[in-house]
Amino acid sequence: MKNLEQFRALFKPLPGNHYLHVTTNVDEISLLFQEMMQRVDGRFDIALYAKESINDMLKLSSSNIQHVDDFSKPFRALPRDHDMVVLKDIFYAHKNKKMILKHSYLTLANTANIIIMEKKGVMDIKAIKEMLEEYEFRAPNEIDIVDGYDLVMAKKMHMWGNGL
Repeated sequence: MKNLEQFRALFKPLPGNHYLHVTTNVDEISLLFQEMMQRVDGRFDIALYAKESINDMLKLSSSNIQHVDDFSKPFRALPRDHDMVVLKDIFYAHKNKKMILKHSYLTLANTANIIIMEKKGVMDIKAIKEMLEEYEFRAPNEIDIVDGYDLVMAKKMHMWGNGL
């Protein structure tokens, strides 16, 4: 995957931050997040909607790995426990997109970010932005930074909307 250094520049993890990556496979982005969290004494959680090989699990040995066996089930995460949620290759595969957004909102700390990444051409960018606004995420932006992927980023704002 190209442009990972530009992608990395989107993130400014602070000591003790918690990032959650919800995805269907372990890849360069998973490893990038793990490395970033290790550098700041943070925690990297990954929710995998697939069975991974032992080699993939060994690559993420310092991460908290959760397996989800069904695209209709939610991932598990504590309320206000994460500073970033990245949904990669999962949003359109999941049978209940609203539940995924609700769980993401609840697990994010105030002023935290959500990123939705899908392969180019899968996402309806305008509809995603509207859905994010509907679920109280603010300032949704499309960012063309990772080859082969569409990316939309939005923020959960303190004193806005649900769950406060």
